[in-house]
Amino acid sequence: MATTRRRKAGFGMPFNMRLFASLFLGCLCVAFANGDSKAITTSLTSKWASTPLLLEASEYLAEERQEFFWDFVEVNQYIGPDDHEGTDQSYYHLILKRASQFLTALQLNLLKFALSLRSYSTTVQSFQQIAANEPPPPGCSAFFSIHGERTCDPKSLTNLLESASERPRPFLFKGDHRFTLSDPVAPVIILYAEMGTKEFSQFHQLLVSKVNRGEITYVLRHYIANPNTNKVFLSGYGVELAIKNQEYKAKDDTQVQGGEVNATMFGENDPVDEVHGFLFGKLRTQYPDLVEQLKELRKHLVESTNEMAPLKVWQLQDLSFQTAARILSAPSVDALMVMRDLSQNFPNKARSITRTVVNLELRKEIEENQKYFKGTLGLQPGDSGLFINGLHIDLEVQDIFSIFDVLQSEAHVMEGLRSLLIETSFIHDILKLNVQPSDADYAVDIRNSAIYWINNLETDTRYSSWPSSVQELLRPTFPGVIRQIRKNFHNFVLIVDPTHESTVELINVAEMFFSNHIPLRIGLVFVVDDSDEIDGMQDAGVALLRAFNYISEEMDNHQAFQVITSMYNKVQPGEKLKVEHVISILEKKYPYVEISSILGADSPYDKNRKEGRGYYEQTGVGPLPVAMYNGMPFQKEQMDADELETVTMQKILETTSFYQRAVYLGELTSDQDVVDFIMNQPNVVPRINSRILATTRQYLDLSHSNNHFIDDFSRFVFLNLKEKNAAVANSMNYLTKKGMSSREVYDDSYIRPVTFWIVGDFDKRSGRQLLYDAIKHMKSSNNVRLGMINNPTENPSMNNSHVARAMWAAVQTQTANNAKNFITKLSKEETAEALELGADITHFSVGGMDIDLFKSAYESFKLDFLHSHASFCKDVLKFRSGQRAVISNGRVIGPLEESEVFNQDDFLLLESIILKTSGERIKSKIQQIGIEEDRASDLVMKVDALLSSQPKGDARIDYNFFDDRHSAIKLRPKEGEVYFDVVAIVDPATRDAQKLAPLLMVLKQLINMNLRVFMNCQSKLSDMPLKSFYRYVLEPEISFMVDNSFAPGPIAKFLDMPHSPLFTLNLNTPESWMVESVHTRYDLDNIYLEEVDSIVAAEYELEYLLLEGHCFDVTTGQPPRGLQFTLGTASNPLIVDTIVMANLGYFQLKANPGAWVLRLRKGRSDEIYKIYSHEGTDSPTDADDLIVVLNNFKSKIIKVKVQKKPDKINDELLNDGSHENDSGFWESLTRGLTGRAKTEEVKQERDDVINIFSVASGHLYERFLRIMMLSVLKNTNTPVKFWFLKNYLSPTFKEFIPYMAEEYGFQYELVQYKWPRWLHQQTEKQRIIWGYKILFLDVLFPLAVNKIIFVDADQIVRTDLKELRDFDLDGAPYGYTPFCDSRREMDGYRFWKSGYWASHLAGRKYHISALYVVDLKKFRKIAAGDRLRGQYQGLSQDPNSLSNLDQDLPNNMIHQVPIKSLPQEWLWCETWCDDSSKKHAKTIDLCNNPQTKEPKLQAAVRIVSEWTDYDQEVKQLYNTFVEMKEKGSIPLTHDPAKRRKPDYNGHIEL
Repeated sequence: MATTRRRKAGFGMPFNMRLFASLFLGCLCVAFANGDSKAITTSLTSKWASTPLLLEASEYLAEERQEFFWDFVEVNQYIGPDDHEGTDQSYYHLILKRASQFLTALQLNLLKFALSLRSYSTTVQSFQQIAANEPPPPGCSAFFSIHGERTCDPKSLTNLLESASERPRPFLFKGDHRFTLSDPVAPVIILYAEMGTKEFSQFHQLLVSKVNRGEITYVLRHYIANPNTNKVFLSGYGVELAIKNQEYKAKDDTQVQGGEVNATMFGENDPVDEVHGFLFGKLRTQYPDLVEQLKELRKHLVESTNEMAPLKVWQLQDLSFQTAARILSAPSVDALMVMRDLSQNFPNKARSITRTVVNLELRKEIEENQKYFKGTLGLQPGDSGLFINGLHIDLEVQDIFSIFDVLQSEAHVMEGLRSLLIETSFIHDILKLNVQPSDADYAVDIRNSAIYWINNLETDTRYSSWPSSVQELLRPTFPGVIRQIRKNFHNFVLIVDPTHESTVELINVAEMFFSNHIPLRIGLVFVVDDSDEIDGMQDAGVALLRAFNYISEEMDNHQAFQVITSMYNKVQPGEKLKVEHVISILEKKYPYVEISSILGADSPYDKNRKEGRGYYEQTGVGPLPVAMYNGMPFQKEQMDADELETVTMQKILETTSFYQRAVYLGELTSDQDVVDFIMNQPNVVPRINSRILATTRQYLDLSHSNNHFIDDFSRFVFLNLKEKNAAVANSMNYLTKKGMSSREVYDDSYIRPVTFWIVGDFDKRSGRQLLYDAIKHMKSSNNVRLGMINNPTENPSMNNSHVARAMWAAVQTQTANNAKNFITKLSKEETAEALELGADITHFSVGGMDIDLFKSAYESFKLDFLHSHASFCKDVLKFRSGQRAVISNGRVIGPLEESEVFNQDDFLLLESIILKTSGERIKSKIQQIGIEEDRASDLVMKVDALLSSQPKGDARIDYNFFDDRHSAIKLRPKEGEVYFDVVAIVDPATRDAQKLAPLLMVLKQLINMNLRVFMNCQSKLSDMPLKSFYRYVLEPEISFMVDNSFAPGPIAKFLDMPHSPLFTLNLNTPESWMVESVHTRYDLDNIYLEEVDSIVAAEYELEYLLLEGHCFDVTTGQPPRGLQFTLGTASNPLIVDTIVMANLGYFQLKANPGAWVLRLRKGRSDEIYKIYSHEGTDSPTDADDLIVVLNNFKSKIIKVKVQKKPDKINDELLNDGSHENDSGFWESLTRGLTGRAKTEEVKQERDDVINIFSVASGHLYERFLRIMMLSVLKNTNTPVKFWFLKNYLSPTFKEFIPYMAEEYGFQYELVQYKWPRWLHQQTEKQRIIWGYKILFLDVLFPLAVNKIIFVDADQIVRTDLKELRDFDLDGAPYGYTPFCDSRREMDGYRFWKSGYWASHLAGRKYHISALYVVDLKKFRKIAAGDRLRGQYQGLSQDPNSLSNLDQDLPNNMIHQVPIKSLPQEWLWCETWCDDSSKKHAKTIDLCNNPQTKEPKLQAAVRIVSEWTDYDQEVKQLYNTFVEMKEKGSIPLTHDPAKRRKPDYNGHIEL
């Protein structure tokens, strides 16, 4: 019994609670005489008002299905006081209860999580912003917008609807909610209202009645007339509390005035709360009468275990394995909590972890697993990986919102499979099937006699010296070398109209390939006029074809090719081939031959005339001319002659690796026909039909099971969309090659993996033709079954449905084979014509039919099946009457255009794609389950529709071979329910573990999962693996206070922190978030808990969401450097702007949820360029202004292609008199500059402002910054504009700077730039700040700023910086001061005097980055920013390079981006410069001294005589500001003559 009691209390500690408490009481009094434990909290809120959870829930349902949204709207039109108890909690439970009518238990859990994350708050807020731009009519809490006219008076709707057609239809967004039954051509009424209010209920019912009468299209947008005063508390981010290096004292000595404690943030509600082996959460529950004593005991244990003394090297070596051992020794239900506690508080826990013993089995199993991790997943020891149902979740890239999308998508598929009655054990097998359409370019078969092959690498003597073995591919060569092997690996086919003007260049490209012995087999297809009456004396195309055939027969194809090349050489630029060109060459080459016998009417040389056109039309490769590589057509933009040459060579190199793999694996041998091997690849199809091969695809949801059928229309019409799909599937009778048979239940041949539903009006010619082609194809394939869906053009009646009724009657009453033969007959035109003329239907019966039974069904007046089919086509497929389509395994291909051909070849293509991507794989799985024939074929169709409808992602990874007996946390799923298979691989002593453990704990509460967490430890550590505390803010569900009100939101809590270290606080947010600190009195860069009373509460705000993009010039393929975009609204087009980088054409803009207009900036950008195309926007493809909707927390990335206007082809954006052109980025790494600038460069004009850029983080450096600013202002009479990096400024500084600007008469702007995701990330705050100093100079400032001076915050200026601004840089993009050499005692620290730097600089100076001037015009023109980023990307992968990032990078790039050395007096620093040179100093920098390590403040007072006076002056100003702020009377000048910036809030933030 003792053992049992022991286990309940904690980790195996003997325990009688009351006795234990009394023993410790005495020592606790001593331990806590000095006060309570300290804490740090962090919260992050939105900038916008909190949105109603009811509206957020509706958006979740809309994402599941639009139908659910409108059903949810119906049940929540009005929520009155009687609907719930009036508390937040009862309101929340009402929402969940009503949503549960439409959701499964798993989906309901995900809804709870979405509401906790506030995922859909952005969606609701985006509608709020759209409503504000209307704007709402005065005094309306809900309103209508009818084609631009707004009202909240329902009586005025009639008049506004009558005049609606005179006004343009409103723009509808992709996320808009259109009422299900709305008529798409009727006038549009947009209702802006808040669901659940009385106004909404009245207006909604009115509009639904109008929809039902076919009068309007009804669109609903959320609009909250009286927004909540609270903000949205956000989660899904991490907070790091890093321990700072205190080698140099960099802490401000100014006392913090007051503190802040938010008592509501602290509730002792941690369910585990493990300290030193005691689970205090459980103990508080078991012993509620001892809560106070437990609290005191906990404090004592915390203080006694917060050991921060450094560990010895031998103690560090096994720390990762010891952490794993400690975690795995805990009960499996608590293991994740222990992992979270250890990893997130690692600096505290490390010493106690060193006492853990690692057993041999654990170590051995981890090391064995690591071989698999490395070999199959590419994970090294210490790396992490997370897999959900085999899908890789990259924690570096994917945030919680993209993980939520994965959960939602996987839940949809698994629940769909479950609803198809597939056993749970098979669900994961089916999920692993890779059924996604391939990204590979589709190719057509080139083994066709219509192609004239000019050469053959395998048989032509000119290639006889080349080796013929495929093994040659495996022989090593230099990169970029094209191997010359006697195999037709590479086949280049031109399909051309000989008379087209572009054919000349294409023939020349082919000739160039041939004459240069490129290992390329070249083929030609001539597409000419094939009518018999046209001959070669009239038509140049026919003439060329006949000439080619004549020479080919006389000589060979190679000679014929040479001759036609000569013919094209006669064609002048801009001309087309003429008959005369052909005749002149023939007469010269064959003077004794009668030309008319070759080209004339009776010419026998018409070979391939019809075949060439036939091949072109049959393959469907698109408009002429066409070039193909191994059957794959080139894109239109690649058909330029120069581009074609480059792309073809590129394809040869790319394809070589594919062949190497095939040879290595033994798939390709020397005795195989290489062309056959290529043409048997899965991407080769009989015909390229762009509609079939389109990447955007629409699928029916066939995952529902019910017992409804289409023969009862009165019932069918009331089914929802999913139920209608199931009813149509249930009622479908199929035609097959061998007829229908259910006798041989498990006969494989009867599982048909391809199901075609043919949609059309079979009483019309076009519908019958589509059905006839489908039947013809079906008769050639045993894989296909065929069903029919009638979409009548007119309202069905006995008189207009002869064929449709006859087909229906046949499949209902006849044997399968007879029905098939009869329907084939009915689909022929002569049968239909006879029926229209009154012929008796029975005249067309086939042998064996039961005529009487058929006739009684045919003459029945019951047309329910037709009405149901018509309803299905209208409501589900959204087709107009009579439109045709093919539905293949649930994929809707259509509606087809009236005259669009969809023939047997298209059905064959469709079948082959289905079989290769999904059909065969699913069929084999269904066979394993063992289901009878008809249901098995149905199941293949339905499973295919479900799996293929999912967004394309990476292939699932199989990981069943990892050993999990000793080295993994294992949690089993609940039996009988759908479960997620989750595998995590982690080193518990890494940053990934800090984030992964809490994430898995939340998932454990959300979903039923089979969880395995494998340890991937590092051995022989030489440094502390984790030097920071961490909290990941995430909750599975909204929490409530004891009074049933909402808890104040998810926050990060660092409780019981050690007092001695100096901490810096960092937020790790999703990539698209731009956050700022908005409220705290403490210095978050230097948190020293010894000086804090109780709590440091840091409050952040999500200031902006990021809109990112990539822009390219469609003509050159290069990014248009210097192009500017603006983002705004229709009424205010310029809210923010940005500049396009040369690196990947990248640009970024910041905005909040809503609909925004992206334009080219007025000026040179929109004068020279126009928008050519775009992806990822809400706008139609031909729009000039792009509408971009930000309506979720995930990253929004768009692609924009631009093109120069015809009259601006030679203009450059960054033109300064020369035409230098450099494409930048990775190319910049290989090109390089000479280092000398042009002396004749035109001198730039400038306005008379000194622009100064600086960065600061922490109160001390902000104090230095204010003093630096004062020193600049005291020494110049020129207007000054300061530019500050906003990312790291404290709320205090941002609050004070407008007041200081008013007092001293300077301008300022706060600039912001989010570190791009593609650029190697830094993790340490100081290095991130260094990066901002140098990496983004070209995009941080407007193009109008020509020169900028960077001045370090801890610098004192003693001269007029106008002199530096006007300094001649001799053509260099920037000027830096070299490091001083005069203080000789520091020689040992001058690292640039020896080793790498000495050889790299080659006699040049090493420059200091504390002060530099940048000629931004020159900097942008030579793509200096792109070059610096390119070099940084390469060097920063090595953690040992770029130690001083902001300094090392420009010095490293000195040969590519030249530096002008400024005179030494421009920067004096005591560490490096001798005392005698101080008197000449124009600026003094407070450099760190590695010898003395003197604190900055102390050095400032000692070195700079005026520093104290400046400090006092700024302090006095700040104190005045604080006093006036408390009185609410901060004076800001309104005299335009005195004002240098717009107003207090009016400065622009870039």
